Amino acid sequence: MLKKLLLVLFVCLAGCGGVDVHRYSEQNPKLDLPGFFVGRVDGWGMFQKRSGEVVKRFHVLIDSRMDGPNLIMHEAFTYSDGSKQTRVWTLHPDGPGRWRGTAGDVVGESSGEVAGNALHWRYILSLPVDEKVYQVHFDDWMYLLDENTMANRSAMTKFGFELGQVTLFFRRHGAE
Repeated sequence: MLKKLLLVLFVCLAGCGGVDVHRYSEQNPKLDLPGFFVGRVDGWGMFQKRSGEVVKRFHVLIDSRMDGPNLIMHEAFTYSDGSKQTRVWTLHPDGPGRWRGTAGDVVGESSGEVAGNALHWRYILSLPVDEKVYQVHFDDWMYLLDENTMANRSAMTKFGFELGQVTLFFRRHGAE
């Protein structure tokens, strides 16, 4: 009986494929990933548990540059509890609209695809919580709202179960 229940659960979870990024291919303004991030970008966000409770707020300052075809993004986070964290992404093009990337706390390689005003980005993050480090899956959706503003919503899961969500807004420096 347990095997049947697990099989049904697996089939149900596998059927939750979500939205294809190409659904947004006609949306404007068109997202040019390096065009948006090269230079300085500010971000403000929060992490919420499944219940909706806000656990942590943060600010991130992103300094990005191109190194040949690679987009190098240095992220400096300051959290509401006073803690700080940095992450350096190296993203490289992987075909039309596709990107791959690495960072020190990302397990393996991340992958993403741009279509229209949207970016769908997926990766596994080594996340320190108290005295332990957990490997959690991030499923990011970023939407360019105007030429200088982007919204990001991320689902964080482990073993297919949602742990919480990150909501984040980016604003390019010099944007009025």
